[in-house]
Amino acid sequence: MKTAQVKKTFVLGVLFVLPLVAYLFFASGVNNFGRLPIMTIAVEELAENEAAVALANKISIVGYLGSDLSQRQVNMFNLNQKIYKRFSEFKDFQMLMVLPEGTQDQLAAVMQELSSIGEVEAWRFVFLTPEQIQAQYESLQVPERLDASLGTDQVYIIDKALQLRGRKATGQDEALYGYNATEVSLLTNTMIDDVKILLAEYRMALKKNNQYKDLQ
Repeated sequence: MKTAQVKKTFVLGVLFVLPLVAYLFFASGVNNFGRLPIMTIAVEELAENEAAVALANKISIVGYLGSDLSQRQVNMFNLNQKIYKRFSEFKDFQMLMVLPEGTQDQLAAVMQELSSIGEVEAWRFVFLTPEQIQAQYESLQVPERLDASLGTDQVYIIDKALQLRGRKATGQDEALYGYNATEVSLLTNTMIDDVKILLAEYRMALKKNNQYKDLQ
């Protein structure tokens, strides 16, 4: 009888404790992983440009295509299929590419090809001088450097407050400042999740602000 009673008490204890542990675990997860880490606090705003495109007050996926777009046409295709299509309808989201002045004709040809396979109207492009591109890129404070054409395969997530978002180093995983647009698996398995986290972060903040206003 005592053995049966002990077993019964153990089972009841497990049934009570496990949900509580699960709740604490997931509650802790929301606090620890509910925000996408800030990698750089103050990214430089884009120089004035004819398109009047800016980073402030936007959730931006920023890329630097360089002066030879043939090197990064595949990157643009990957980003269009995996990132742009999924998030383009969200308010304040923008896919923004920085290019050297004089690449307008190359871009027009590339975008014509992209438009034949999908919607590309909301892509944003900024044409800057080499000095402006280099200065703005250096403000990201990332380990990668632009190549001789002023381009890189990396794309970056910059939030509305001009902060670079990414992933801090954890265990065996190195810090992630940008996302290599040539790696479809990285875009699919990592970048999509990170953009979702950032969008959810802003939605939660907006919801809290609205609740606070209702109480006033």
